[in-house]
Amino acid sequence: MRLNRQRLVDAALVLVDEEGAEALSMRTLASRVDRQVSSLYNHVSGRAELIELMRARIVSDIDVGPFASVSSSADRVRWDEALESWARSYLRAFAAHPNLIRLLATTSISDLSTYQMYDAVVAGLRRGGWPETRTVAVMRTVEAHVLGSALDIIAPDDLIAQDSADERFSEIRAALDPRFAESSSAVAAFDLGLRALIAGLRQEVCDW
Repeated sequence: MRLNRQRLVDAALVLVDEEGAEALSMRTLASRVDRQVSSLYNHVSGRAELIELMRARIVSDIDVGPFASVSSSADRVRWDEALESWARSYLRAFAAHPNLIRLLATTSISDLSTYQMYDAVVAGLRRGGWPETRTVAVMRTVEAHVLGSALDIIAPDDLIAQDSADERFSEIRAALDPRFAESSSAVAAFDLGLRALIAGLRQEVCDW
């Protein structure tokens, strides 16, 4: 099969999904696509560009559409509704590739599609009433919650287990009763955290 940039990104995503971000190298990727390392440089300049192409692929699955309709008018989409929709879409995109989170979160962003996404978020927040000086902080606050939750969601179900807690710790043992599993799950924690964040942000913008 002919090698192209799209196939290279596909292979890189599978590699990171299966072996972790630390396994990503041009040599390992070349082995995955059954090519010489030198041939990969016909499609990308190196690992750094490949990381940004992977970032762009993930970002393409994140929906920022609701921000385009944000307005302070009562009959339009509110900033908090758009922010919640974005957060949930963001979570779905990264929960599918959790091994990418640390890599992308600790690599400086040059991908233009990511900045396009951020621009849409910030513009929507501005139209919704947020001052320019606070929009990036709002965006990063929600983004941090999403990325942490994506890692939590793929953690083992028994990460915090009743049977692992000593009987001296009666409160946590009671709270970890299997009957409460659904309301104590990582998904429930994400929902609770997102609601609390957005409620706090609503108050914050009113007080500003």
